[in-house]
Amino acid sequence: MEIKNFDNIISRVPKLSAPLRVVLAGSDGENMLRGLFQAQNEGFVQPVLVGDRARTMVQLEKLGLEQEPYTMVDTPPGHNVTQAAIDIITCGEGDILMRGNLPTRDFLMPVLDRKNGLRTERLMSHVSLASIPEYPKLLALSDMTIIVNPNPTQKKAIIKNTADALKAFGYENPKLALMALVENVNFHMPDTIEAQRLVSEQKQHPFADCELWGPIAYDLIISKEACRLKHYDCPWSGGGFDGIIAQNLIAANTLVKSWLIHAHAVTCGAVVGAKVPIALTSRSAAAEESFFSLVFCAVLNEWRKSQKP
Repeated sequence: MEIKNFDNIISRVPKLSAPLRVVLAGSDGENMLRGLFQAQNEGFVQPVLVGDRARTMVQLEKLGLEQEPYTMVDTPPGHNVTQAAIDIITCGEGDILMRGNLPTRDFLMPVLDRKNGLRTERLMSHVSLASIPEYPKLLALSDMTIIVNPNPTQKKAIIKNTADALKAFGYENPKLALMALVENVNFHMPDTIEAQRLVSEQKQHPFADCELWGPIAYDLIISKEACRLKHYDCPWSGGGFDGIIAQNLIAANTLVKSWLIHAHAVTCGAVVGAKVPIALTSRSAAAEESFFSLVFCAVLNEWRKSQKP
């Protein structure tokens, strides 16, 4: 199965007996509120707003949403908004955590704090899905938010998280590219050596349910014409890859922002590997990206339950 566009992922939202309770940390974010209430209108979430009540009410009234059903948890000035949201999750009163109008660091530090109970035996990493003009299907990208410079063990966990996220959407055997500056192994470029080792290990002792290819440069991932001109043979180049594993956070973050700004891509993102799905998009992201991130989380949540013994 291939996901051609975001309409396809909406069709995979499960039929729920009760809406998923989405706890929005920093509830005065305009486009986060738009996306959250759109998801409520679609019938699969229930908003729990955590933040400054006065600022939140200003936004709700501005958006014409003040009459919609929601739960409001007011946090006084100086209070840790993310901690208040996590406390709701850990008390069993929430199903999905969502980043609102908060700096990424202020949101992630409590999320990553072990005492808050959101960590599992798995590494947390961020997976983005992108709809890019001229690419024939949605393309996953990881990790552009959490792991700055992943070591080989962390890279394997990122690969597994990305493969699992794609499997939640019905991919039986995701094809993942280990992006590097060049496609030839070069001892001056550690990322090429690491990619070669990961591909070899995956073939001999699989650590993720996917196909790996690398090292491979970005142009060869995306373009068949680039492969022709460089005489490079890869069966999945030019539209066959389902996801890209970047060398590090800087490469992935720069790539996804380039897609958004220059290619007018549409993206959504979630943190995988936590106790609950976490919707995490840029504070400058469009409302539709917040909505699609909640779709992502709803599908991921259902798949996670199906994997339990």
